[in-house]
Amino acid sequence: MADVIRPGFSLDDSDAARAAELRRVKALATMVLVACLALLVFAKAMGDRHPAWGFVAAFAEAAAIGGLADWYAVVALFRRPMGLPIPHTAIIQSNQQRIAEKLGKFIEEHFLDAAPVEAKLREVDFASFVADWLQNDKRSVDLSRFLLRLLPEALDAAENSGLKAYIVRRIMSQIQAIDIAPVAAGALRGFIEQGRHRALLDDLLVAIHGSISEPETMAMIGEKIRAELPTLLKLYRADKFLLKKIAASATSFFDDVRADPQHPFRGEFDRILMAFIEKLESDPAYTTRLDLLKRDLLARPEITSLSRTIWDNVRGFIVRNAQGETDVLERQLSKMFREAGAQLAADAELRREINNGVVAVLRSFISSQKSGVSTFIADQVKGWDMAQLITLIEINVGRDLQYIRFNGTLIGGLAGLALHTIEVLVRWA
Repeated sequence: MADVIRPGFSLDDSDAARAAELRRVKALATMVLVACLALLVFAKAMGDRHPAWGFVAAFAEAAAIGGLADWYAVVALFRRPMGLPIPHTAIIQSNQQRIAEKLGKFIEEHFLDAAPVEAKLREVDFASFVADWLQNDKRSVDLSRFLLRLLPEALDAAENSGLKAYIVRRIMSQIQAIDIAPVAAGALRGFIEQGRHRALLDDLLVAIHGSISEPETMAMIGEKIRAELPTLLKLYRADKFLLKKIAASATSFFDDVRADPQHPFRGEFDRILMAFIEKLESDPAYTTRLDLLKRDLLARPEITSLSRTIWDNVRGFIVRNAQGETDVLERQLSKMFREAGAQLAADAELRREINNGVVAVLRSFISSQKSGVSTFIADQVKGWDMAQLITLIEINVGRDLQYIRFNGTLIGGLAGLALHTIEVLVRWA
């Protein structure tokens, strides 16, 4: 076999062992053929001494012919016998192009057909693999670190490429397109339905009561009362009396409202809020006012400065985590991945949907690319060094092919013996 191995082509230990076994079997088959020829010559020479030698000669002759025919068939499969340009020999080399085309077509039609591809893909539980992978502590940490290493570069690319400005513009345009009135109305309606406005009213009452009870506020109210009272009443210090009555009445009112969940003022407060919500939902004037307020707020330079500050802070936080100064984000990301893996493992319906989606994507991809795969395989086979390929094929299957020579020798010999026997019987008859 060494005579067909090209420079730079080497066999591994298992191939070398098979090559040695092949040489041994070939030598043995050749020795059997030579033995049959020798036996034929000897039997022909001894044919006149006893009729039995005719049977031996018939066996040896047919065996030699069978062995030679099978030797020719085996050799012709791989190369030209004795280098002679005999037609229909070196079959593999001569048909390399056709074999390549047929192999590519066969793989495209039988291995990459939609039905077997889908059946094979459905045997794989992609979602469970992802869930198990994410739940592994080391892998989730490694994935977090990998993402953190990429994030600073991604942020730099976003800033340098103008992607940041584009994203900001898109966000601002989306915010400006939002109709605030129904959103605000829906939020307030949910706020009221959950009863959270009651706590808000209590907080407002406490705040108002506290503000009125402040000495500065009481002094301001007293001055206002004195300014409105007639001079005669001022002489009798009526302003102080009125101020105390007002303060006492306000305190009593606030205490009554806070203590009584069914106080009429609470119902009035509910009606005021519901009326406001209805106007938000139906009155175009409110919609226009809210829209103008929204646009004024978004146009203020403070908003731009705030967004820039938020971006810089987020970027600095990510960079510090990526550089290992802190592991807060890494721990949160790895925890998030593990929780996502656990949730995926527990949700059979979600896993089924993911698997169906992956199968659909891969099936479509393979269907669109299978002709390209077929062409690629055919081109690869066409570019193979056939001498090296034939060497590898012969090393791996040549030993079994050599046994064809043994079988041909034996079967040919038995056929020759049978024919000679029939001939003898016919002559005796």
